[in-house]
Amino acid sequence: MPDASHAADMVPHEERSSLEERIAREIEEDIIFGRLEPGARLREEHLHQRFGGSRHFVRQALVRLERAGIVARERNKGAAVRSFSAEEVLQIYEVREMLQRQAAMRIPLPARPDDVARIAAIHADYERCADAGDLRGVHEANDRFHTALFGLCGNEYLLALVKQYMDLTYAIRAKTLADPAQLTVSRAHHALMIEYLRGNDAWALAELCVHHVRPSKDAYLLRIQGRDGGVSRSRRRARRS
Repeated sequence: MPDASHAADMVPHEERSSLEERIAREIEEDIIFGRLEPGARLREEHLHQRFGGSRHFVRQALVRLERAGIVARERNKGAAVRSFSAEEVLQIYEVREMLQRQAAMRIPLPARPDDVARIAAIHADYERCADAGDLRGVHEANDRFHTALFGLCGNEYLLALVKQYMDLTYAIRAKTLADPAQLTVSRAHHALMIEYLRGNDAWALAELCVHHVRPSKDAYLLRIQGRDGGVSRSRRRARRS
């Protein structure tokens, strides 16, 4: 009987890639939208039962998610949704806020009308998805919005770092995407960012970009408060900084 990897080799490359991508995408959605909590085990046998096919495809999908920083794999323990301690969250967001502030400060203001129109169109798509309850669409439009916004900084290396830390926080910011109150705040922030692009106040734009990401950090810290006794102390230190 052929093993899983040999059986997978018999599947055309395009089909293998499509299967791996579909499995990775569905697991990613479960993580992004909070159906899988940080630290949740991703057992191959359960995923195989869910998706069918060869276990090889499940393993390769998990490898994709590990490379994206969403899943952590440990020897003899298998894969799990990546989990962060309070201190890790604070350090990650410290870097993320510095990067976003610097990128926003580098955007020439007022921005070109065609750039503003392009970003406004993405925001309109974001709002349509929010109104329709399309959380996947909300997530994708949100990331496109911020990538387009910070892309105006003119430094592709800085933009790459902004995107890296945006991706790193997938599991941290998951549940806020589905929170109606936070979604309302995010929509208002996006609209205000567009208005700032039409003006001249770079500092106001930068501060809003930093303020915009803090609710997801705070919500995650509250969720892990019972697990990590250092949360309250770390949060007090973060507020003083």
